[in-house]
Amino acid sequence: MSILTSAPAAAATAPADRGVGPMLRSWRERRRVSQLELALRADSSARHISFIETGRSRPSEEMVLRLAEHLDVPVRDRNALLLAAGYAPRFPETPLDDPALGALRAGMERLIRGYEPYPALVVDATYDVVAANRGITMLLEGVPEDLLAPPLNAMRLTLHPRGLAPRIRNLREWRGHLLAQMERQIALHRSAPLRALYEEVAAYPVPETAPSAEPEEPVPYFALPMQIEYGGRILSFISSISTFNTPMDVTVAELAIETFLPADPATVKYLQELML
Repeated sequence: MSILTSAPAAAATAPADRGVGPMLRSWRERRRVSQLELALRADSSARHISFIETGRSRPSEEMVLRLAEHLDVPVRDRNALLLAAGYAPRFPETPLDDPALGALRAGMERLIRGYEPYPALVVDATYDVVAANRGITMLLEGVPEDLLAPPLNAMRLTLHPRGLAPRIRNLREWRGHLLAQMERQIALHRSAPLRALYEEVAAYPVPETAPSAEPEEPVPYFALPMQIEYGGRILSFISSISTFNTPMDVTVAELAIETFLPADPATVKYLQELML
């Protein structure tokens, strides 16, 4: 699959009834950081942090960005903090199909193609698939066409009872891992669309799956594998997720590249044979 275009997420806006102070306090409490600790990190004082949070002091644009950096606030929400403080958003949200992101798109395409025959894909903040390689296409063989209609969503495809779920031999464990991953992201990003997706996929019925086939030789897995049936075989993959370091654009900040590393010798051998 090539890079797909998707509708941009809603621009960051500050709630009308909330100022920057309460918003910063909410992020600080979410991160479990005291006013004193945040002040030390940001080269300020606990008194000044308190005045900002209670609205007695208006922070400078630099201070808003500094506090957001030390609280690990997502880029989209940094724009919301700036708006709440009366400043213009600092970080653009460039559509993925914009010419300005051409080099980024090409780089991601080369990266996931170079990973073949192993599966790899790129998803946005709500797990919509924006790019995928032939390894992913292989695993999606047999999935009903209506589930493959754009926009493809990795969580729906994986957990839907008519998607990949019936073929995942350790479905309950893998499903638990994915739902826990989404819960952590919801806690970090406070995203309403992500929360809606979580509630949808968590409500899917869990189909019965066949017992996992025992490997010919014991395999010392170093992380939870996804064990999926394909072509009468059980393929095992370990998932790895990469994001962009110090992003300066909302779109780029919310992209993630997920690669699936073969978890046992049998999977390596089978996939390499496909290249012959």
